[in-house]
Amino acid sequence: MPAKPAPIKKAPSKKAAPKTAEKKAEPAPAPEPAPEPAPAAPAPAEAAPAPAEVAPAPAEAAPAPAEAAPEAPPAEAAPAPPPEVPTSAPLNVTVEDVNDSSVTIKWRPPETIGDSGLDGYTVEYCKDQTTDWVVVNAEPTESNRLVIKDLTKGDVLHIRVVAVNPGGRSEPGVLAEPVKVTEVVDRPKIRLPRFLRSRLVKKNGQQINIVIPFVGKPKPVVTWTKDGQPLDPKKVSVRNSDKDSILFIRTAERDHSGNYEMTVKVESFEDKATIVIQVVEPPGPPTSIKLVDSWGFNAALEWTPPKDTGNTEITGYTIQKADKKTGEWFTVLEHYHRLTATISDLIMGNSYSFRAFAENKCGRSEEAAVTKTLATIQKTGIVYKPMEYKEHDFSEAPKFTTPLSDRAATVGYTTKLLCAVRGCPKPKIEWMKNQMIIGDDPKFRQISNQGVCSLEIRKPCSFDGGIYTCRARNAHGEATVACKLEVKQVLLPEADKK
Repeated sequence: MPAKPAPIKKAPSKKAAPKTAEKKAEPAPAPEPAPEPAPAAPAPAEAAPAPAEVAPAPAEAAPAPAEAAPEAPPAEAAPAPPPEVPTSAPLNVTVEDVNDSSVTIKWRPPETIGDSGLDGYTVEYCKDQTTDWVVVNAEPTESNRLVIKDLTKGDVLHIRVVAVNPGGRSEPGVLAEPVKVTEVVDRPKIRLPRFLRSRLVKKNGQQINIVIPFVGKPKPVVTWTKDGQPLDPKKVSVRNSDKDSILFIRTAERDHSGNYEMTVKVESFEDKATIVIQVVEPPGPPTSIKLVDSWGFNAALEWTPPKDTGNTEITGYTIQKADKKTGEWFTVLEHYHRLTATISDLIMGNSYSFRAFAENKCGRSEEAAVTKTLATIQKTGIVYKPMEYKEHDFSEAPKFTTPLSDRAATVGYTTKLLCAVRGCPKPKIEWMKNQMIIGDDPKFRQISNQGVCSLEIRKPCSFDGGIYTCRARNAHGEATVACKLEVKQVLLPEADKK
């Protein structure tokens, strides 16, 4: 039997080439030489195709030397960026306002925002007993407040707020309780400023600008009247807003004075406030002034109040005099409240005219009332007769108005005893120690001045203590007062005693 032909190893196919490259560019194996054929006849025929299959091997193995070069160390890859993270939920979602067509909500930013930042907020709502959430704002809003408009009256809404950033949507911040779309009626209330609760006084020509805040829902209807009549828009301007009303007068005049009533009304509820405005100006002159009498160096005057008080009370009068020779006016009385006055210290031989001005909060009147007759001070015939007064008897026995007080003195330190006495005639003062008259002892100094009696004891010693008595005596009687004086030793520290 002829021998079997030797097996022929095929060269690696083209599909195997990439795998060799993955295995660190190992060189391609060289084709194994075919074994010598057996002497059998059919062997050359079967072995003939072997060179054809082996031939492509050198072509695939050609790039092997380049891939087998020394391998460079791989470069370190850059760290991957942290993943985007959404924020925490918005906080404190509350209702700010609600009416029959809109709801205004507000909220606070999330507690945790992170590195991704915050693009804005999206507000959503759904009707009660439904699950369909409606997005209010297509684009995120950066504000922490939003008005949801075009709502149906009577609907009950659940509202939530979602924070948006590159990491996506946050957990929603949900309104604690559903809100009903309806107008909330709030009784109107006028917040009248304190300074307007009393009379508002303005000078003629000044500007009046009054702002009066109020509250109420829905928007209250504000009306103004003056003394029960509608305001004249040509004289007074009124501007109303949701929260206050402004009364404006560009140039105040006398006819702007009066009682202004402001009414704020919501449905059947209303509140009223009254403002009293008083526009004042300088008064007119006194109606008349006349010279009542003149004697010696004096002149008596009398005048009547002005007809025009300037829309306020008269606070006083100014009186001036002028000598006939010079004609110059000098003020003799200012801010005087009475309607009669006596002008003194006039010069003998001169003749005087007098005039009076009225005064109020705005100032002095522009014109004055002038006397029609002159006050002439005569040179002769002046006899002064003093008035007789009955002499009063001021005699009085001595009486101590301030008694002596017990005292404690320190050895070597001068002390003083004080008391006060009155009496007429002036009483004689005597000082005694332990019922013995002190007299002119140089250790003691006795002073009596304007009823104040004092006894000064110079550098007392322990023997100067005792009962001291002050006696006042005059023709109508006598009075005494006493006190106890205690003289103490100075306590020295232990170190000084040694």
